[in-house]
Amino acid sequence: MTQKQEILLTAEGYLELETELNDLKINKRPEVIKALKEARALGDLSENADYDAARDEQAKLEGRIKELEFKLENAKIISGNDKNIVNVGSTVTISYIDDGEKEEYKIVGSLEADPFNNKISNESPIGAAVIGKKVNELVTVETPNGSFDIKIEAIA
Repeated sequence: MTQKQEILLTAEGYLELETELNDLKINKRPEVIKALKEARALGDLSENADYDAARDEQAKLEGRIKELEFKLENAKIISGNDKNIVNVGSTVTISYIDDGEKEEYKIVGSLEADPFNNKISNESPIGAAVIGKKVNELVTVETPNGSFDIKIEAIA
């Protein structure tokens, strides 16, 4: 018996995947099928670069559709509604104890992580350290390069 793999997503992340899947099925798939038909109409398939390219594109597209369907089927939507405890879906403001610098991060599942937009995974060093913590708690973050201390300033 295989265990169902759970993929943590915020409602926003789920919607993004669902939108991409719909776009692929409704818009991209017909485009690829049309390109395949046009390439097939050119004749000899054994030396038809357009046909090979269209087949490759179709394989990538179908692979991405299957991947998105799997993720959506196995998604667990996390709300982050509890403003007292940090969880996936929470936006947390932290301050670094050593220099007092403040940062705000949204804690998301690993699929949605985007450090450039301050979305960090619940599996990242800071994400893992703050999950389950409350405002004003001091937390030690363990990283491969050593550890540092932070304080949770706010949870939204």
